[in-house]
Amino acid sequence: MNQQTTLALVRHGETDWNAERRLQGSSDIALNDVGRGQVLATAELLQGQPWDFVVCSPLSRARESASIIARTLGIEVSTVVPELVERDYGPAEGMQDGDELRALRIPGGFQGAETEADVTARATAALGRIATEYPGARVIVVAHGTLIRLALSELSGSAITTITNAGHCLLHHEPSADSAAADAWSISVVNGAPFEPVAVG
Repeated sequence: MNQQTTLALVRHGETDWNAERRLQGSSDIALNDVGRGQVLATAELLQGQPWDFVVCSPLSRARESASIIARTLGIEVSTVVPELVERDYGPAEGMQDGDELRALRIPGGFQGAETEADVTARATAALGRIATEYPGARVIVVAHGTLIRLALSELSGSAITTITNAGHCLLHHEPSADSAAADAWSISVVNGAPFEPVAVG
């Protein structure tokens, strides 16, 4: 029998770099007080539904967000998933918009940065493993905006433009009964609102 797994993908709360509109990427920047409040509000929204596990990225802003959510829901953070780390923006990390940052721009990103294709492959593989490891469960996955956006866009075939701080998305996984066929993925919520698909291209 097929078992649907539901993943609540939650972006971490605000950091000082988010507030300053700096590229954050894989830099390990902590939550600020606004971010902690954002995550608590999301955790309280999620309280109305049953959740079995919480997993997260290794970066401190995601780990603290996951801890706030888990504590509010009365469960524990099950595991840290290294592949859920945010996109590495290379020399562009820490920069605000300006001439220096624009000089690093290339199609699809920045010089020396991890490519969107690599982030997408890493993220979708990690989500696939989580769904397989927790069949039929409801799992909260705390990660990062770009990683979540790219993964959801790939799995849904829809254009998803942004993931807000502490925004939550609901992603559903249905394993295929045919080992030669791809598993089915669907999205019902993006940034806390019902998802309305917008075709890519």
